[in-house]
Amino acid sequence: MFMGSFIELNDTLQITTRQGFPADVLDLNRHRKKPIRLEEVAERVFEFHNKEGARVYHPAPTRCFLVHNINRKWLYWGKIIIIEQIIKGESRGRQTTSGRYKIIAIYKPEYQEQITKNESPEGLSYF
Repeated sequence: MFMGSFIELNDTLQITTRQGFPADVLDLNRHRKKPIRLEEVAERVFEFHNKEGARVYHPAPTRCFLVHNINRKWLYWGKIIIIEQIIKGESRGRQTTSGRYKIIAIYKPEYQEQITKNESPEGLSYF
């Protein structure tokens, strides 16, 4: 039996479309043709769910990064604030984190590519 606590602290919400990434709103092809503006999403509240593990994201007003996990490759999109987070599960290894967030910045396509290449873990950049 494991004794003690384990909670991962995160400044990056890296999620798949299935976990709640708004791929219908933040579409890379559309963004490269005509950049998506913050005004298009600023008032919306998005949800994520079933992120593996017990995680604590920086609470508002501290920003977190928003990353789309596409087939295990990371694509940075911008900055968010976490407005709610919930950890569920009775045992380590079976816990998940869910929550809600607002987008507070969307990267311009050129910068999006650069930050994705430079900040993604080795071998995980979408580009």
